[in-house]
Amino acid sequence: MLRLALATASKYPTLTEDDRLLLDPLAQHGIQAHPAIWNDPNQDWSACAAVLIRSCWDYHLQPERFLAWIQQLHAANIPILNPAPLLRWNANKSYLRDLDTKGVPIVPTFWPEHNENLITLQQKLCDLGWHKAVVKPRISATAYRTQLVTKDDTSAAQKLFDELHRGPGVMLQKYIDSITTEGEWSLIFFAGTFSHAIIKQPRPGDFRVQNDFGGTARRADPPPHVLASAIRAVEAVDPTVYARVDGVVDDGRFLLMELELIEPMLFLADHPEAPTRFAAAIANAVARTT
Repeated sequence: MLRLALATASKYPTLTEDDRLLLDPLAQHGIQAHPAIWNDPNQDWSACAAVLIRSCWDYHLQPERFLAWIQQLHAANIPILNPAPLLRWNANKSYLRDLDTKGVPIVPTFWPEHNENLITLQQKLCDLGWHKAVVKPRISATAYRTQLVTKDDTSAAQKLFDELHRGPGVMLQKYIDSITTEGEWSLIFFAGTFSHAIIKQPRPGDFRVQNDFGGTARRADPPPHVLASAIRAVEAVDPTVYARVDGVVDDGRFLLMELELIEPMLFLADHPEAPTRFAAAIANAVARTT
């Protein structure tokens, strides 16, 4: 059987419950999958036919090390799923600017440049006509160092904004109120084909939809216009083995918040056919690269 490393974080040495659902379907394709901690110096990656990026949910804490590891695998001709160029591109949220130029509607976002002078959030929100926005690092995961800011109270968020602006880079994304009322869509694709969708909602009083912060998720069927917009986002990039399209509907229009190509939660447990579909996409990708 071919050996496939499922790259994970040290917090999940036996994989997440969701990712373990892949093991049996992969075995049916003649692939023996096993967990491998991505930053373990003793891991022999050359013993694997390929490496599938899964629950590396700490990569944003060591982004340079993570990207160096990806480059190391790529230089050694060890196939990576998704491919290394896509992973590098997707690691910094400025990829949204590329998608915007390709005609993919994104949530309105302000991208301050490193050489810009001090930016006052209150004034910037007034200039943009936004009452609320979200301060985010350009390299982040699981709402890490992410903060909601309102035009009436910018003091706490200003400090975070300034730190990120001086350091790894910052973005300011308009807060879309329908996240609270309708939820945020996550649409999952395998080999470019839509599989299933989830609606995530924050707990009352919060803006973050992740379950780490009390958010909830439920399976749902996306309206045709939401699915069509998500397909457009996936088709705007090079072929993927897996992808998650996160977005929100605003005034009847689906706006992309993130296109997750590195280590997204894929909610395999929420659809009975999802593990089988993903395993087939993986097997086809491995066959093309070995």
